[in-house]
Amino acid sequence: MTNKVIATIVGARPQFIKSAPVSRALAGHFREILIHTGQHYDHGMSDVFFEEMNIRKPDFNLGVGGGPQGEQTGRMLIEIEKVFAAVKPNCALVYGDTNSTLAGALSAAKAGIPLAHVEAGLRSYNRAMPEEINRVLTDHVSTFLFCPTDVSVANLEKEGISRGVHQVGDVMYDALLHNLELARGRSQILPRLGLKPGGYALATVHRAANTDDRNRMHSILEGFANLKTRVVFPVHPRTRKMMQEWGMSVHSNVLLIEPVGYFDMLILQENSNCILTDSGGIQKEAYLLGVRCITLREETEWVETVAAGWNRLVGVDTQSIVETHAAWQPQTERPPLYGNGHSAEKICRILISSLE
Repeated sequence: MTNKVIATIVGARPQFIKSAPVSRALAGHFREILIHTGQHYDHGMSDVFFEEMNIRKPDFNLGVGGGPQGEQTGRMLIEIEKVFAAVKPNCALVYGDTNSTLAGALSAAKAGIPLAHVEAGLRSYNRAMPEEINRVLTDHVSTFLFCPTDVSVANLEKEGISRGVHQVGDVMYDALLHNLELARGRSQILPRLGLKPGGYALATVHRAANTDDRNRMHSILEGFANLKTRVVFPVHPRTRKMMQEWGMSVHSNVLLIEPVGYFDMLILQENSNCILTDSGGIQKEAYLLGVRCITLREETEWVETVAAGWNRLVGVDTQSIVETHAAWQPQTERPPLYGNGHSAEKICRILISSLE
């Protein structure tokens, strides 16, 4: 084990999932300092993931919480800078495209600390999405750009980024392979909710473009109401808040539940007849699990799932949601798009050779 220190910054539930296999790979090679910004902070969005996936407790929990984007990111910057000054890491490691990602990236860049970005090179080419801004800015200050696909490598090349770029596959696939059998053995979510395999669709909505637009949210809920199947809808706190503010209710075929842990979510995804989502990570997990996905956006950063015929972009049009669920089924095999389940090990090897 070297005396090199890697500071890992996480803050949202997809990042907890992605960080778990990488942390396992780093153990024994680096001293990892885990910094939790507190972007997702209640039990269902945070603690349950650490408990289920056996992730050690964060060394620093910044407790930033919610708030407007700029204010939240600014508070993260202040607190991460303090941690960096105290622990003096040799490398900072960030995941994905959240405000926690951007704050970690900017803090590292300002402090002159080499930055590693897992899930580099993803692009939706929609600059109205906060996530797109976070991705682009993070990539342009990164030292190590760990790309999940050939498409993401090509995206970086278009922006003139070729140094430090590595196609390593997708750590979400590592996590899924490690946890799916555990989930099948432990999760009781189907009997608890009275669900049968294939007897329901699974829905998630959390992106600001949908949750903060009354008309878009109304159209999505109307789509769910008109599906000829039960719809299980784990409701993100932000989504629930906006629905309550607008006085929106759901049809009797829609089952609203609280956010669930990773094991329960895997089982809900694997056994659904369709997944309807605006989440990038869930689009990808749907593909890996062999479940058709209807994406409630006009574009996606996971374009290869669409090209492979397992993901349809429908936006928020009620009729398109209903007709696509009723009439569309994938007609092709699923090519292996996301590596072989050893992405975390590849990342670790690159960091060992580069930081020594």
